[in-house]
Amino acid sequence: MRNQGLGSWPVRRARKTPHDTAVIHDGTPLTYAGLRDRVVRLAHALRGLGIGPGDRVAYLGFNHPSFLETLFATGMLGGVFVPLNARLTRPEIAYQIEDSGASLLIHAATHADVVDGLPVPRSIALEEYERLPCARDGEPIDVPVKLDDPCMIMYTSGTTGRPKGAVLTHGNITWNAVNVLIDHDLIADEVALVSAPLFHTAGLNMLTLPVLLKGGTCVLTAGFDPDATFDLIERYRVTFMFGVPAMFQAVARSPRWAAADLSSLRLLTCGGAPVPPSLIARFQERGLTFLQGYGMTEAAPGTLFLDAAHAVTKAGSAGVPHFFSDVKVVGPDLAEVPPGQPGEVVVKGPHVMPAYWGLPEETAGAFTDGWFRTGDAARLDADGYAYIVDRIKDVIISGGENIYPAEVENALLADPDVLECAVIGVPDDRWGETGRAIVVPRDGSDLTAERLLSALAGRIAKYKLPTSVVFTDEIPRNGTGKILKARLRAMYGTESP
Repeated sequence: MRNQGLGSWPVRRARKTPHDTAVIHDGTPLTYAGLRDRVVRLAHALRGLGIGPGDRVAYLGFNHPSFLETLFATGMLGGVFVPLNARLTRPEIAYQIEDSGASLLIHAATHADVVDGLPVPRSIALEEYERLPCARDGEPIDVPVKLDDPCMIMYTSGTTGRPKGAVLTHGNITWNAVNVLIDHDLIADEVALVSAPLFHTAGLNMLTLPVLLKGGTCVLTAGFDPDATFDLIERYRVTFMFGVPAMFQAVARSPRWAAADLSSLRLLTCGGAPVPPSLIARFQERGLTFLQGYGMTEAAPGTLFLDAAHAVTKAGSAGVPHFFSDVKVVGPDLAEVPPGQPGEVVVKGPHVMPAYWGLPEETAGAFTDGWFRTGDAARLDADGYAYIVDRIKDVIISGGENIYPAEVENALLADPDVLECAVIGVPDDRWGETGRAIVVPRDGSDLTAERLLSALAGRIAKYKLPTSVVFTDEIPRNGTGKILKARLRAMYGTESP
């Protein structure tokens, strides 16, 4: 085959295990042969609509087999797939469509009202998608596609400013999948629960695509629900699940947690935000190997991973670099810092994007000597295991001392009456700035600021203690579960709470 990219995956996998189940959605299974046939038919239909090499095809909707079919069919034609965050507003979606130059949008019925007026030449609802004309022979289209060719434009979370489109090549995604196969030790009988959104890099590239490459089964759900999670694990004997910390916290706090049958679970991976040690301990109490990693959209995304052998001895660490990944922790001069000292995480490898879409200056600023600068702070222990400290821009400098909010947040989350929390810096006449804790208390608790802060005394250094506490009903997060610190600073960052 001349196609070396993702568009060839359904054909290659179907010739090996055609009768194995690739996807289950709403209780309906789809074999690998069935997936190949649907992808081939859609590719012919898209070609009939004028889609060819380099053309951008956008998709808007929650988890559904058509998402994967559109991705593979676009790749079969040498096009570029643009997954859109289904939780965004119309102006935000319009920006990404216009920025990417998408010529076609495929969307779910749930977003019909959003699609009206979007700057795209043609849009197709899933109902129309099922009726698209196709070639009768059903032969795969074999367009020359190299690993260095663009596969998708995946927009960053946009926690600050407008999101940028990370151009991920077929090689970036393939090498990332290979890293997952090696470091997660995936098996052909893997059954993955995909409740994390496919339009984000972790749900797609760290879970779904590696499992499909290996020949396992993906159970797709439109969204995350703790009760449904327990039901699906038991019904399909799920072996592999990915989630952000907020998802796993919701599972662990469910009334069904203690009695649920979780015996089939083999891999639980978590990412997207720092994982509180108290959450890791909660899963370990159930005998579950709770693993975590670290990555970013620009790295497709896997960068660091903590394996099962060190899940307990290195609890709280993001691990070591994936097999085909190189990572350093550096100072402002880009020289590696010694163990124990915080520095910036930089990464290099075949999974790292070549550029931001249409942003040459931002691309140049993101790389130094071939190393991608993440903007995240970490420290290495004596064994080379990385501990993500915080976003560099989120560091609070109080009286000349650096305070890393994630460390304080982990200490706060150890209190059983704290459901969620975040720490931001606020102006202070004496120290320049100090920490403020934004806390969502457990329903029915009598939690007070005084009790919360007194419990931290002696557990973290005095200068790290927040000087004020604000109680709220909700912590704002983006679609991947990351706390929107910029929004919190706008809401609570004044001198007086």
